[in-house]
Amino acid sequence: MSKIDHELFSSHEHALEKEYELCPKCGCELSVKNSKHGGFIGCNNYPTCDYTRPLVQHESIETQVIEGSQCPDCGNELAVKSGRFGIFIGCTNYPQCKHIEKHDNNDADEISCPVCQKGHIEHRTNRYGKGFYACSGYPKCKFLINYPPVAETCPECGFGLLVERKGAAGSRVECPKKQCKYKRAL
Repeated sequence: MSKIDHELFSSHEHALEKEYELCPKCGCELSVKNSKHGGFIGCNNYPTCDYTRPLVQHESIETQVIEGSQCPDCGNELAVKSGRFGIFIGCTNYPQCKHIEKHDNNDADEISCPVCQKGHIEHRTNRYGKGFYACSGYPKCKFLINYPPVAETCPECGFGLLVERKGAAGSRVECPKKQCKYKRAL
């Protein structure tokens, strides 16, 4: 039988003791709170004290002009900027010129929109950072899917594309139309 070292369990040196941070405004304890926009750190003395701060400190970058670049719309220089969806390249003449550089897309693997037949399916990001695929003809065409498109016609219903889904059983290709139950393992 081995002996247990009881000093490891003493209350003044317990490894899992919670260390509380104090509010710089009122001196009360701070804790992690949740809202519809995500987690944050707030004062436990709310509503008397309204101190809050982000749970994660984001590094913001200052606008950096790209030397020798030229906006295709107005001719001014382009710059690396930080916005609510992350880092992007845009015109320095904003708000007069609203040009933003798109990610490099290969035209060879463009999939045309199966609904309007005019636009093509492109990857987009919503305001919460989640990716989805939508028609480039928005707002005229509101077609969108949540999974990566595959340039194949559905053999059962004839819809113009299929989607790739990953699950516990592995990857599969299926029809995005709810009425159609076509599925095929990859």
